[in-house]
Amino acid sequence: MLFPRAVQFNTANESSPSHAMSIVSTSFNPPVQRDTAAIALIGLTHGTSHFFHLLLPPLFPWLMQAFGLDFSGIGLTMTVFFVTSGVGQALAGFAVDRFGPVRVLLFGMCCFLFAGLGLGWVAHNPAGLFVVAALAGLGNSVLHPADYTVLNRKVSAARLGHAFSIHGISGNLGWALAPVFLTGIATVAGWQFAAIAAGLMALPAMVLLWLFRHHLETTPVKASIVNVPVHGAFSFLDVGAVWLCFGFFFLTTLAFGAFQNFGTPVLQHLYGLPIGTAASALSTFMLAAACGIFTGGFVAQSHTQDRIIAIVLTVAAVLALVLSIELIPPWAVLPVMAGIGFFTGIAGPSRDLLVRRTATARFGQAAYGRVYGFVYSGLDSGLAVSPLIFGHFMDEGRYASVLIGIAIFQALAVLTALRVGKSDSAAQ
Repeated sequence: MLFPRAVQFNTANESSPSHAMSIVSTSFNPPVQRDTAAIALIGLTHGTSHFFHLLLPPLFPWLMQAFGLDFSGIGLTMTVFFVTSGVGQALAGFAVDRFGPVRVLLFGMCCFLFAGLGLGWVAHNPAGLFVVAALAGLGNSVLHPADYTVLNRKVSAARLGHAFSIHGISGNLGWALAPVFLTGIATVAGWQFAAIAAGLMALPAMVLLWLFRHHLETTPVKASIVNVPVHGAFSFLDVGAVWLCFGFFFLTTLAFGAFQNFGTPVLQHLYGLPIGTAASALSTFMLAAACGIFTGGFVAQSHTQDRIIAIVLTVAAVLALVLSIELIPPWAVLPVMAGIGFFTGIAGPSRDLLVRRTATARFGQAAYGRVYGFVYSGLDSGLAVSPLIFGHFMDEGRYASVLIGIAIFQALAVLTALRVGKSDSAAQ
């Protein structure tokens, strides 16, 4: 079949130049409905994965009491989660390139389902908790390689910025839902029932993925098709820009992990905020980040993603330093946190497009899965390492140092993004 099925209904004069141009235009500009279906399905899977990021943390108070664990012991479960996810993510990209994203995504949803059910029914000792954490991390590992392969292969270039924006927003919504869902059910019915209910949250995504899998299915792309040589399965590791992208993700999530894990106690100690107000400051950060991601979908359409990232992360770093020197009144903490979240969020879609440029400039579509899998494992690496670095500052009571460290890592991420942009320009 020479032309895509989507253009075969055209009944215009097939010999006319306008018809030929129509075929070419349609084949390279997927209709809005097809783009929307792919974006919606991928948004659902991404939101589900972020929901399962927080399968365990909201239940920590119950789990610590049930299994006799202290904060260090229960915190190790998240280290297991992100280490498993990071290693698995680097490998999952190869599975996506080989088997396609639909099968890999269904495997991830199954892992989430069994992690929730296992926590509620099977985990009777600390070892069981670590197995559950590893299983949830394994499920999470497949998402970014599969998601970004679908978005890059199925969504038209003109809508990619918005697709990445919705992808990021859906993840934030998953984060926002999990604590309310789990703590609400655990308070009323117990943590086991909450865990089982959480596991069942994977079922809608599994059903919809299967029913509408034709919107996500891709065919393997050989390197010869895109005229870009791929000399081996691991040849992408020889490209310095790929490592720079990994480093960028690692640095940005080091900073984000500090906010996620220690933002509330830091603001309590530095500004004397009540715990409720300090916690709402973190929620404000997340909500503003979602707004920033939405805005970033429009901003990212330009071809200067590296400069956009540099500007907005520099502003976020300056605001973090403002918080660290304790010169602002307590009432200004929430607006400043909102500013940090908003400008950090703007960088998201530009970040995703920057990685796409890095992949396509050297490998075309032949290695989307493995490049995205390796690069985005930097996210998990940063989230796994962040508590170890900033937890040391917290134990010593150096709360301002946490904010200074956040600013330093964001500044280093800016330099990395600029290096990636320069490298991409040289490759094109």
